[in-house]
Formats: sequence, C-alpha cells, structure tokens
Amino acid sequence: MAGRIEDYAFIGDARCAALVGRDGSVDWACMPRFDSDACFAALLGDERHGRWQLAPCDATRATRRCYRQDSLVLETTFAAERGVVRVLDFMPPGSGTPHLVRVVECVKGAVAMAMDLRIRFGYGAVLPWVQRTSGGVTALAGPDALSLFTDVPLTVEDATVSAEFTVAEGQKASLVLGWHPSIEAPARSVDALRALDDTDAFWRGWSAQCTYEGAWREDVMRSLITLRALTFVPTGGIIAAPTTSLPERLGGVRNWDYRYCWLRDATFTLLALMGSGLREAAASWCGWLLRAVAGHPSQLQIMYGPSGERRLSEIELPWLPGYEGAAPVRIGNAAAGQLQLDVFGEVMNCIYQAREDRMAIEEETWHLQRALLHFLEKTWQEPDSGIWEVRGPRQHFTHSKVMSWVAFDRGVRAIERFGQDGPLERWREIRDEIHREVCEKGFDPARNTFTQTYGGDAFDASLLRIPLVGFLPPDDPRVTGTIRAIQRDLSEDGLILRYRGDAARDGLPAGEGVFLACSFWMVDALAMSGRGEEARALFERLLTLKNDVGLLSEEYHPREKRLLGNFPQALSHVALVNAARHLSAAVGPAARGQGAQARRAVG
Repeated sequence: MAGRIEDYAFIGDARCAALVGRDGSVDWACMPRFDSDACFAALLGDERHGRWQLAPCDATRATRRCYRQDSLVLETTFAAERGVVRVLDFMPPGSGTPHLVRVVECVKGAVAMAMDLRIRFGYGAVLPWVQRTSGGVTALAGPDALSLFTDVPLTVEDATVSAEFTVAEGQKASLVLGWHPSIEAPARSVDALRALDDTDAFWRGWSAQCTYEGAWREDVMRSLITLRALTFVPTGGIIAAPTTSLPERLGGVRNWDYRYCWLRDATFTLLALMGSGLREAAASWCGWLLRAVAGHPSQLQIMYGPSGERRLSEIELPWLPGYEGAAPVRIGNAAAGQLQLDVFGEVMNCIYQAREDRMAIEEETWHLQRALLHFLEKTWQEPDSGIWEVRGPRQHFTHSKVMSWVAFDRGVRAIERFGQDGPLERWREIRDEIHREVCEKGFDPARNTFTQTYGGDAFDASLLRIPLVGFLPPDDPRVTGTIRAIQRDLSEDGLILRYRGDAARDGLPAGEGVFLACSFWMVDALAMSGRGEEARALFERLLTLKNDVGLLSEEYHPREKRLLGNFPQALSHVALVNAARHLSAAVGPAARGQGAQARRAVG
C-alpha cells in the first residue's frame, strides 16, 4: 500500500520525475518525460504495479530526510539495529537520457540492505522481459527499456530483481537505473559519485542566482527549486505537478492528471521565478508559448503537453485501484477543451511583467498578444468553465471577467508604456466596459461582496485576486467586504476552500480539502489590506503544513491532517513564494529570519 502523500519526496531532472517514500521505495516514476507512462505506479496501487524499494533489512528505529541545501539531492538516513545508513536519491540534469541514481553510504556500524525492483511499464499493466547484462539487468517491453547498473549481486525471478548486501562504515554502493528506447542498446551508465557531485553543483549554482532577500528564505528557496524542476527544459513548458489522480478527497472521484502545462499555472510560476531574479525560464517559456498556441486564437487551449501537444485525451485505467481506493485513475485531461477566459488575462499579464523586467521578448510575441485580444473582444461576454474547470454548465464567472479586464488593461499598458502598435481607444473602451459590468453584475451590494458568478449567491476564493491584479485597490470597501465574506463562508479550521461545490453547479460530487493556493492568496489579501499580523499568523500556519522536506500538494484535509491532491503542486509553491514576498514587504525587515526559527520550533 502506498504511503501518505506527505510521506513522499520529489526528485527530477527537469524532464521527468519520481516520488520516493520515507520507506525508501520509489512508488512513482515516469520516463523519459513527465507525461510518459509510469514505470513505477505503486502510488496508485501496490507493489504489483511497480516500485523500487531500497532500505535496511532490519527494522529501523528512526528515519530522517532532507534535501541537500539548495539542491534536489534527497538524503534519507535510516537508523537500523546495527548501524546508520544514508541513501542519496537524485536524477542528474543534462545526462542525455534519464537516470535515477541511488547511492548507499554507511555512516556507522554495518547495515544489511535489501533491494526490490519491480519495473512495470504502462502504468503497472505491462510485465517486462528482464534479462541479465554485463553491468546488471535490462527490462524492456514495447518502446521502453530500463537498465540497472550496479556492482551489487542481483537475483532475477518472475520479472522482479532483488538483492541483499551489507555496507560497513565508510563503504558505499551505487545503483543506477537508466531509460533508453528498447530498440537501442542500453544507455551508458553514469558514474554515480561524479553524477552526485555534478547534480549537487548544478542545483547550487542555479539557486545562487536567486535574489530573494525577504523573510522565510529557506521556505521560498525550496519552493523555487521545486518550480524549476517542474520546468520541461527541452521546450520551456512548465507542468502543474508530476503526478496523476492523487485525490482531492480521500476515496473520491476528483482525480485528475496534472502532468501538463496549464497556461495559467505556468504564468504564475514564471512571475514567481522572475520576481526572485531567476529570469532564464521566461524567455524559454515565451518561445514555448508561441509554438504551442500557433494558429487561430479560437483554438487556444488552457493546457498543452510539455512540448505543446494539443491532444490530451482523457481515459481511465481500470487495472489501477487508485490512491487509497480513490477511483477512477485518469490519464489525459478533458479540461484541455474548456473555454476559460481568465487564461487570456494571465498570459497578457505575464508577458507585460516580462517586458517590465526588461527581458528579451521575441517580436512575434506582440502579434500573438494582439490576436488573443482580437479574439477576446468577441468572447469575453460569453459564459465559460472558470478557473476551477467545473464540469457542469458554463457560467458567467466573476473571476473570469476580472481577468478579461486584466487582458485588455495590459494591452493598453503595453501600448502606452512600451510603444506597441494597437487599437488603443477600442481596448480602453472594452476595459472600462468590463470593469463597469463586473462591479454591477458580479457584486452584491446587500452583502458588500463580490460573488462567484453574476447574480449568484456563492463565494469563490479566486476573488481574492481582485486587488492582486489591480482591478480595485486593496483598501476598497468592496475588496475588504469580499475578504471578510470569504473568511466567513469558505473557511475550514482557518484555511480557505476554493468554493463550495455541488453536483448541480459543479458536475461532480461535493467535498474536497482546503485549497492551499487560496489560503496563500488570503495571506496576500490580508497583507495588502493592512492586516499584516493576521496575514503573518496564517502564513506561519500554512508553513507547518509542508512535509518534512518542504513540499506541498494541492489541498489539505484539516480534520485528517493529510495532504491531498497531486504532489508536489506548482500552484501551491508559487502562492507560497508570492505570499512570502508580499508579507515581507508588509511586515518589514523585522520579520527576516523569523520564518526559519518558527519552522525549527515546530519541527
């Protein structure tokens, strides 16, 4: 049975990724890309669906994990009966073909280790042909092959590779698993110890470029590293999470595939990276955007594959029982075909901010922006599926209209500030028209709050972004009234739900955890409206929800005290970074360093 979501750590090489449990088992891995078929899928089933476990043979008295400072090298230390052993897990960036490297080093005494490797291609459905090689074993099926290189003696039986070996104090053993096409010879193994040094140096070098100097730097840095690792380096696409079908409700059906590039989430990620001085991803992403959305704006999708793929057909995998029985397990995502008007605003805002930061933007980018706004002129008045991708009927979501306003506002600013060519007066008129309509139809004066939909009575935490995008100032009574309404009606144990769904409105059974990004948005809104101490208290509370290696999923269950949803979730980490920046500005230098002290006290 898979561990709790918070029991996993994330490793990756910015092309593919794996999740490693506290028990030393790799229960999820997709190679050679984030969206490839999983070769280890025990996360959504059990060991029969593929895993790679490496841990002491004897029971362990204690397990401690951490990432090496400012890197994505995971260290898991097991205190066993006869000694202490450390396992280092990582995926070397830029190694040509993906490799998952595991280095075992004995710290004290002598520790007997057990290794159990069960490669199951096709999300656990395909049993490979396993054959011995001079350097270890190779498992292949269909187009995929994985080769294990190691000096550890191996046993092969029924497509399962196992080993038992002992490391004494000062000794090391390494195991390297490399992917390669099945029609080719096994990829040359990397030197594990050299790859360890190179991987450590790569991440430290990247992290050193960060200019963030506010409070909670350690927490911010871990989130930024996670976001960088979710960037598909060959193209610049940024995925939302490296997993699929981790449930938003334990035992529920809200199980989606997040291994794709949402335009919205990608723009959020870029803004967080750019705001921390990490600018390299922006130019790469703009190039990805131009390629991905090439064609008529009416064909714009809200998400694409890592290389810009458009066909993301959603299917169910009946042979996988799902995480803790949460079925169905889905791959692909039908939401790719939805109309979500807010995406236009997010894209326009991100490119505007990139220009503000004096980044080199391709000339063709403005032609794309003009085409998007030309299309939006004809569609902003239509109902859509909204930011939360409801699978019920389209509605006039207030947040979608606000972000349509953002799209035209940034278009107007681009002309005024950067001298771009465009229909300035027409865009100004549309911008002002949207603003008037939102304030008239999306606001309930009797309750002094904006509502989820025009004329509706429900609330939506996405409305917390109204002051963040400049639609209204943070001290506007309509904004402060909306903040109070969301605190009152969407709060569970002090944390924020994105909305209260129901089958008629949502198209799905009601019930999910609190949404972590929305809770961070509340921090932003409180800080910007002058409630700095309240904002800091909420932020510190949210930091305690991170797992032991600093990672967050999409949602959290306050009563069960469990992380929920796909993991690690880019949107949650983006929201953490932005909240830390807003809060640092609001509370001033006195808060510097307090975040790390609080985290150590909690730990």
